[in-house]
Amino acid sequence: MSDNNQMRDVFDAIADPTRRRLIQLLAEAEELPLHELTTQFQMGRTAVSKHLTILKEAGLVLDRKVGRETRFRLNAEPLKEVQDWVGFYSKFWLMNMMRLNQLLEEEEE
Repeated sequence: MSDNNQMRDVFDAIADPTRRRLIQLLAEAEELPLHELTTQFQMGRTAVSKHLTILKEAGLVLDRKVGRETRFRLNAEPLKEVQDWVGFYSKFWLMNMMRLNQLLEEEEE
């Protein structure tokens, strides 16, 4: 998979509020089974499982079998792509605001 596809997958994965909530739940716990995650949503196991599959495909979630149960945990490493992207635009807006402030100060003089 190319870097562009991986980045697109991460952004696609976090675009959905249900998946962002799943990430949050997994960040707060070391590992959670599907049945515990499902209780946090007003949807069935199949729907939660589909969201988890999308997160797994983006590399954000890892799973393992423990007996008949599947347990999930967060792999936050792919979120660094999002952090880097947001960081770039944070600097962009900060620089623009500084320039605007400078122009306003020059006009006042």
